[in-house]
Amino acid sequence: MAEQLVEVGKVSGVFGVKGWVKVHSYTSPRENILNYSPWRLSRGGEVKEIKVLEGRQQGKTLVARLDGINDREAAELLSGWRIDINSQQLPKTADDEYYWSELIGLNVKTTTGIELGIVDYLIETGANDVLVVAGDRERLIPFLQGQTIVSIDTDNQLITVDWDADF
Repeated sequence: MAEQLVEVGKVSGVFGVKGWVKVHSYTSPRENILNYSPWRLSRGGEVKEIKVLEGRQQGKTLVARLDGINDREAAELLSGWRIDINSQQLPKTADDEYYWSELIGLNVKTTTGIELGIVDYLIETGANDVLVVAGDRERLIPFLQGQTIVSIDTDNQLITVDWDADF
């Protein structure tokens, strides 16, 4: 099976003079990004696998010390790089739970067989998450399992929804 990468954040800047980097995390809670190592850093076709030596919350910012990055200049070179991890590093989910990365790219079809498009991304709202489906037009479908979300079949890349195609 091919290695599957999951984007979990980006290097957003430098912290101090000893090579620490600031991290913008997409994980929930956001500190979880520090639990994964190694990180696969990438930007513009260049890729580096790098071990996370330590990390912490510093005020409202997350900072990390990375293997081989020992001064501010080396840390500055990583600013803006995307942070990916191997999907096998993620904890297993329950049968009815999914990582967003598992849902993105799945086809979406109504219970009556109308193709709506594919999941482009998800939005987190206070009440529930929302699928953003790109097709003939963009649709926002509440991610409510057992209600709008009838079934999710990751093997066949399909989400079946109870949703009016005109809405």
